[in-house]
Amino acid sequence: MNVLVVGAGGQIGTELIPHLQKVYGEDNIIAADLRPEIVEKLSQVSRAVMLDALDIRAYSQIVKEYKIERIYNLVALLSATGEKNPQLAWSVNMGALLNSLELAKENNCSIFTPSSIGAFGNDTPHKDTPQDTIMRPGTMYGVCKVAGELLSDYYYTRFGVDARSVRFPGIISNGCLPGGGTTDYAVEVFYDIIKKGEYTCPIPENTYMDMLYMPDALEACTQLMDADPSALVHRNSFNVTGMSFNPKQLFAAIAKRVPGAKFHYNVDPVKRDISASWPDNMDDSCAREEWGWNPKWNMESMIDDMLEAIRAKNL
Repeated sequence: MNVLVVGAGGQIGTELIPHLQKVYGEDNIIAADLRPEIVEKLSQVSRAVMLDALDIRAYSQIVKEYKIERIYNLVALLSATGEKNPQLAWSVNMGALLNSLELAKENNCSIFTPSSIGAFGNDTPHKDTPQDTIMRPGTMYGVCKVAGELLSDYYYTRFGVDARSVRFPGIISNGCLPGGGTTDYAVEVFYDIIKKGEYTCPIPENTYMDMLYMPDALEACTQLMDADPSALVHRNSFNVTGMSFNPKQLFAAIAKRVPGAKFHYNVDPVKRDISASWPDNMDDSCAREEWGWNPKWNMESMIDDMLEAIRAKNL
């Protein structure tokens, strides 16, 4: 299985690369990113190439040269960042997806493109959010995710492209800091508490959002793609989640483990409005039934692992 990871230098990609190497073999994974410094860094752990996913000729050349059979398209401008430049967010997010789907069609590749809880909006049921429900997001990021789900389903039904995805909640990781997402606080807090002993949160203290620890997110990426297609009623895109909490609950649990830790709030209006429009918790029963989704991490075990891993970094 020759696998290409496009946008490999982001939060998911940097940890997906070694995960894929364990599953499919080190020599079968190609990491691609737009930024030269990131490609240089990736080349230390993987075969790596520089690629602008909006350049379909260059993209096509890499797919053919490396005989790619599966594409993980991780290219995206995230929710808060996308609101600063909606036109750029649409251009990047949809341009990279459309090129990925076209090349998957032409080269008989399977393709994974993550969707998000950002695909939901104020009109969506917030508690036990169903797999199939109203989706009218209030951000350009969310609009791109809904359009991406529909486009991926179109390429499956119209051209037979094996396109699959999950709706990721906030992903918590100790590998690298996230970049411009509304759920970033749940990662940033660990770094600031260990380094400075205090953290200022941009999200209101009682705002619930679904979260997923990175090891479970990586398993979702490979487990779904390796699932028997005949068992899949849905494809684009499955609700998946591992835990749901609000900042107040997370900080209280951290404080029990870090005596003297201090927490403050300075609410960002953009992130407040975005987070309020997202589900409190999603119903992921379809993923459990159709391809055996079964996350292993909860909030308590995640906190213990995050603190241990980040302390080991000696910040």
